[in-house]
Parts: sequence; C-alpha cells; structure tokens
Amino acid sequence: MDMQLTRKTKVLRELREWLISIIAATVIALLFQNYVYAQAEVHNISMQKTLAEGQRLIEDKWSYRFNQPEHGDIVIIHGPESPLRLVKRVIGLPGDVLDVRDGEVYLNGQLLSEPYAEGMTMPLGMQFPYTVAPRQLFVLGDNREHSADSRTIGPIAFSSIEGKAVYRIWPLNKFGIL
Repeated sequence: MDMQLTRKTKVLRELREWLISIIAATVIALLFQNYVYAQAEVHNISMQKTLAEGQRLIEDKWSYRFNQPEHGDIVIIHGPESPLRLVKRVIGLPGDVLDVRDGEVYLNGQLLSEPYAEGMTMPLGMQFPYTVAPRQLFVLGDNREHSADSRTIGPIAFSSIEGKAVYRIWPLNKFGIL
C-alpha cells in the first residue's frame, strides 16, 4: 500500500510539473507574439512588386519601442486611419516636406529614388507640397496606382504603427530579409 501511494504521488508530481511547464511555455509564446515578433499576411496588391498578396511576413514589434521608423521601412499599420491592417512603406518622417510632380515623389526638394515603386505617383486629391506633422508618418504603397495610403487616408500616427516587416517567410522561394 505504501509503495502504491508513493508511485501515485510521483505521478501526480510529474503531471503537475508538466502542466506548469506547458502553461509557462504558452504564456511566454503569447507574450512574445503580442509584444516582440508576430506573423503578418499581405492581403492586397498595394505593395507589389515588393510584396504580393498571400505572402507571409515576420513583424518586429519591439524595435520601434526604442527607435523611430526610418525612410524606406515597411511598416504594419493597425489604427483608426483604416479599418484594415495595412502594409506600407515609410516615405515621410516628421518635418519632411513631400511633393508629387509629374508622377514622381520629391522628399525635401530632392527627387526620391524609388526602385521598388511601380506605376506613377499621383496626388489623388491631396494637396502638395505636404509637411509631415510631429508624431506622424507619410506612407505609400509600392504599387502607386493601386494603393490606399497617406494620399487617401491621411498621415499615420506613430501610435498606429504596429511594427516593422523584417522577413518574408512564405512562399519559401521568396524567403529572406525585406
């Protein structure tokens, strides 16, 4: 009887340890996904030729807690500016003056070199030149003729930036750093 009680105690202790380990791993994984890195999916064509619909990305949610976005960053936007999560490229930072002329973007008076952009950049009703306000970003999709971006939804608040797209993980033949 004593041996059976000892065995039962060992089994219960082992189950308790496994349960604690599983719960701790689940909590750590959820915290990691919510606050450090997450997966995002591209849902439209506004970033073609860089990103295509259905591609999966790894989003860095951590670095913007310590650093500001930079020109050219591909960001995930989730805020009041749009009911959808958006993937766009940072074109203008606070204080930057943007202009759109003859289908081209000018940043602080200089023609912006945009080898990633496809199509002509048109104002779409927005008044240019435009100065980016503090704590805001001006973003554009790379597929300029088929993108809902700052030209139509306005500037993006820093607080609406969920993270920075850093890796493409799907499809495998396109795997790599963005």
